[in-house]
Amino acid sequence: MAKNKKSKTALMREIRDEVVNLTSSPLYEFRTENGYLPVLGEGSHDASIMFIGEGPGLNEAKTGRPFCGAAGKILDQLLEDVHIPRCEIYITNIIKDRPPQNRDPLPAEIEIYAPFLDRQIEIIEPKVIATLGRYAMVYVMEKFGLDAQIEPISTAHGKEYGVQTLFGSLIIIPLYHPAVVIYNNKMLGALREDFKKLETYHKGVPNKTKP
Repeated sequence: MAKNKKSKTALMREIRDEVVNLTSSPLYEFRTENGYLPVLGEGSHDASIMFIGEGPGLNEAKTGRPFCGAAGKILDQLLEDVHIPRCEIYITNIIKDRPPQNRDPLPAEIEIYAPFLDRQIEIIEPKVIATLGRYAMVYVMEKFGLDAQIEPISTAHGKEYGVQTLFGSLIIIPLYHPAVVIYNNKMLGALREDFKKLETYHKGVPNKTKP
């Protein structure tokens, strides 16, 4: 339930405003120098399924939208294959600003941005969190006390991990990042099989909201 009786949208907007003005971030200067936008997230604030990636790329930083580049097109196709409208899920990243050269997020960057993600999870209260990529998998599994069960993503992908949270039962499903298909088209089959598991948990939420 949304805290302090504020609407979910109002709470998400608070997060947006804080990230926009996050001058303490090591990525703030890079964002402002290049005229980039922070990428907060997109989709339904009542989503049953929440996707969490690692960090925005160039297209995302230019538009402020998550997964709108090449990897996003692959994600859209995977969702379409299992009849899950993108507007009925919520999708975000651990890191809300683009790292230079799309490099992996640094520990200090995860530390400063992860609390915003934690708040987004609390606001949405998803039934399923689908992590996209190794960094998102590790962060989410550690957050929910699954440290001992962390495996390489080549082993963990598609597995279902159940945990209890303050907002109820939660299933965590690690997935490959859609970008792997760009470099190795053979990975598409594995992603499609894993996405079929999400269809089981999907419950339509028609309204689309943005922070």
